[in-house]
Amino acid sequence: MDLASPLAAYRHAIEQQGFESDQAQWRAAQLLEDCQQALHQPDSAGQPLTGVYLWGPVGRGKTWLMDQFHRSLRVPARRQHFHHFMSWVHRRLFQLTGTPAPLQVLARELSEEVRVLCFDELFVNDIGDAMIVGPLLQAMFEAGVVLVATSNQPPQQLYAEGFNRERFLPAVTAIEQHMQVLGIDGGQDHRLHPGAAQPRYWVAHPEQPSGLSELFEQLTPGQPASTEQITLGHRAISVVRRSTTALWCRYAELCEQPLSALDFIGLCDRYSAIVLSEVPNLSAQQRAAKIARGTEDGVERVQAGDRELPELSVHDDSVRRFIALVDECYDRRVPLYLEAQVPLDELYTQGYLAFPFRRTLSRLREMQLQRFAEA
Repeated sequence: MDLASPLAAYRHAIEQQGFESDQAQWRAAQLLEDCQQALHQPDSAGQPLTGVYLWGPVGRGKTWLMDQFHRSLRVPARRQHFHHFMSWVHRRLFQLTGTPAPLQVLARELSEEVRVLCFDELFVNDIGDAMIVGPLLQAMFEAGVVLVATSNQPPQQLYAEGFNRERFLPAVTAIEQHMQVLGIDGGQDHRLHPGAAQPRYWVAHPEQPSGLSELFEQLTPGQPASTEQITLGHRAISVVRRSTTALWCRYAELCEQPLSALDFIGLCDRYSAIVLSEVPNLSAQQRAAKIARGTEDGVERVQAGDRELPELSVHDDSVRRFIALVDECYDRRVPLYLEAQVPLDELYTQGYLAFPFRRTLSRLREMQLQRFAEA
């Protein structure tokens, strides 16, 4: 069967792979099909085309549909997690320091490299990103880049309660002007079925010996193991055990140190399985914080007065890194084995990151299925 289009891939998944038919997904597949066909027209090069913005709760098939679209393209395209893209943007802007109109330069570079950018999980919670995204998106659209993106939020709710939110509104305007926005909510989390269970998450019991040593042996049959540190960037990371294909670390080593998404990309480049032990209960009482009067945002002075920032819990910095680790393992299909203090549904029930953690929880649940490592 010809699967060279989003609609054909979706039909095949329903007829041959046991997917459940979902009307919202059909509409999304049709929008992506229309976008693909427009891009493949002989006279489409350099022409402004409308992209697609798919939003909805976790597990509704947004990423899967976008991936089928990306695979079907016969024009230059890049598929990235939005967080990775913004990390690249910040690095490139630093390199362009002193260059007039650096965002326009960056957008022009992108347009020379790709015709389509596919963003997974467009989500903004950082003021630095919020100030950049609007002008950058507008510059990208003007340069002829077509954007297809997934998100858990409609455009109007992005960065909804963020500091200096008015600085982000140009991004909302650009998305609504240059992308077809479609909500997808078929009422069920498709990540949870179908599929046989293969647990990769356990609750530690102090009175019982951990089974992680036996698990590590199963993951690395016949391979020599070591307790020697690994290096991520310029930082030495202690390990419980490691081999050429698997890594076993404690939560504190990977999530309580100042590691970045790029570091987790490096981990998934090197290891085909990751074991994380001593994962604590990540929920914590929120606490308020303030910033000082007269804050500067690096672009223009903001007369802030005394403003309260979003309330943060004591674990939220490490939880951000944990979310980034789970995202990278999920996107790369690297099995992540966890031993934690509490059951999965109790891992993070309170804190500033409750909304983005819904996606993490859904992805961790899918990791408990046999088909996860086979996808």
